[in-house]
Amino acid sequence: MSGFVLHPDALTDQYGNISLPTIPVQLAVFLRKSMKRFALSSPFPQVGHSRSDLTSRPLRFHPLRDFLIVYAPDEKPLLVLAILHGRRNPRVIAALLRDRK
Repeated sequence: MSGFVLHPDALTDQYGNISLPTIPVQLAVFLRKSMKRFALSSPFPQVGHSRSDLTSRPLRFHPLRDFLIVYAPDEKPLLVLAILHGRRNPRVIAALLRDRK
């Protein structure tokens, strides 16, 4: 498996005053380094954990600093659906994921 792709809405997630890089190029570099570090671009895409309290879809969640990387492990390349702050309200996260296809 080679790399990952970002869902178009992943770049527009609301981060507020959180210190995630906001310029798309910086965000891509941040993600690329992070994905390598946590082996999400490896042949083991199931490395993340599922969250049945947030979605019934077969998505995986991977913590990265204060963030959750939400991705579809069955997509090739991996599809990153969202990059969310870990302290976000679970109901907001569930609603966001429900609407994101």
